[in-house]
Amino acid sequence: MPWQLNTEFTFDSAHVITGYDGPCGRLHGHTYRVRLELRADRLRSSAHVRRAIMVADFKTLKWAKKDVQAGGLDHAYLNDLLGDDTTAEVIAAHIHGETLRRVRDTLDPGDQGQDLRLKVILWETPDSSCEYWE
Repeated sequence: MPWQLNTEFTFDSAHVITGYDGPCGRLHGHTYRVRLELRADRLRSSAHVRRAIMVADFKTLKWAKKDVQAGGLDHAYLNDLLGDDTTAEVIAAHIHGETLRRVRDTLDPGDQGQDLRLKVILWETPDSSCEYWE
């Protein structure tokens, strides 16, 4: 794959890991750090430029950075969005699926985006992270 986009951002959210025997079973929050690595075989247009000059728009990739009321994850109570399972693994998988869905929604009709490969790295703390990819 000749192109790879990389972007990083943070968002703040609260959650409870339901049934966890320890402090994570109580309401608490994190400043999550996210790194997205999106690979593609070819360049495409986006919602903001109709010429095929990018893998994807960085604005689309950074959707999770937006406030929860704007459709992102910032200042969200993650249990309201994801249910009882709000581990780093589940959050990373959610960001992966939602990011690919949003990128594919911007593609031209007929382009399924089959060449797109996304890796999500989610840090829950400065020294604890999870990686998720297809």
